[in-house]
Amino acid sequence: MESVFVYRNPEPAPPGDGTLAGLRVAVQPNISVTGWPTEAGSRALERYRAVEDATLIRRLRAAGAHLCGSTRMSEFGFGLEGSRAGESVARAEADAELVLDLMGECRAAGLREGVCAFKPSYGLISRLGMIGLIPSMECCGILSGRVDVIRRLLTVMAGPDGLDFSLPEEPPPDFSPGACRPAAVIGVLAEARDPLPETERRAFDAALGKLESAGFLLRELSLPDFALFPLVHGIVGSVEASSSAGRYDSVRYGIRAPGAGNWNDMYLESRREAFGLVVKSYLLQGAFFQFKRYGAYEDACRIRARLLPGMDRLLGEADLLVLPAPGAAPRAGRLGEVLASFNLSMFANVTGQPVLCLPAGERGGAGIQLAGARRGDARVLEAGERLLNLRGRE
Repeated sequence: MESVFVYRNPEPAPPGDGTLAGLRVAVQPNISVTGWPTEAGSRALERYRAVEDATLIRRLRAAGAHLCGSTRMSEFGFGLEGSRAGESVARAEADAELVLDLMGECRAAGLREGVCAFKPSYGLISRLGMIGLIPSMECCGILSGRVDVIRRLLTVMAGPDGLDFSLPEEPPPDFSPGACRPAAVIGVLAEARDPLPETERRAFDAALGKLESAGFLLRELSLPDFALFPLVHGIVGSVEASSSAGRYDSVRYGIRAPGAGNWNDMYLESRREAFGLVVKSYLLQGAFFQFKRYGAYEDACRIRARLLPGMDRLLGEADLLVLPAPGAAPRAGRLGEVLASFNLSMFANVTGQPVLCLPAGERGGAGIQLAGARRGDARVLEAGERLLNLRGRE
């Protein structure tokens, strides 16, 4: 069987008594670790090795975590084709895994492997040293079998970074269990529940029943524009990706097409071969909106700005929101199929809010997403831990 890891750290676990001492953490090879292959699953970065640690890696090392290796990932973390995200945790080869979440990949991987998946608020964890595609939407997600492990990692990794200007200068919130008022009211978003096929709706309703058993009050809420989240993500995200990928020129690293007669031909031919079909399609979509339909991109940005207060309104009526978990992402397929599989998870990347995805319990039900207000990560984690504790007593 093919190994989950593309690279294993030959160094032993570091000695010490840091807050993460003894914790084994796997990363995807789009997170820079000095000297490790950092190809981000793409031929465009073939042979590239990181020359310095990402900010989050430096913080993990300082806290005593053991970086056990890097795992197989999809190209630039987009979708789950070729990805083995979450398997290191499911197989007990790591206590946690760090996975880029561009449109819900971390959450879908957690659901697939039966482990918890957390997408933190945008702007909590530095992206310095992370290779991604969609700067305004992507963030480092955390996979683990235990919510307390997620909380410990988040506490260490979060915080200002003078080299990442997307992070605010104020210190991160306190993520400890008693730092926030526990969630009491959870909103059920009608636009996410009602379109589900009947069998999936029944399973989701069973999961809602378990929330009530855990002491939460459920309140049905509505956001009529919820269907616009995938549209906004598809336009804004692809334009950002097309711009981000412009740096890969195959000059210093990456595949270089042979036989080119001049620099321009080499650049064009190399880029043609450097990207897989799905990513290439996404980049072309972004280039189309960037150069041919820029008005659509401007409209999508305006709609995004309108969606944010709508989500804030819902979280003024409930402490958290519960949504169905994203469907099974195809390991291969056309761009449209890949994007459609994340329709239920893209909202959080557009808004930047935190989401904890819990897999289905052993006694039935469905996987769910618990979403909170931006920088309300502590409340999301507290509610998820409470629900998992109830499952453990069943």
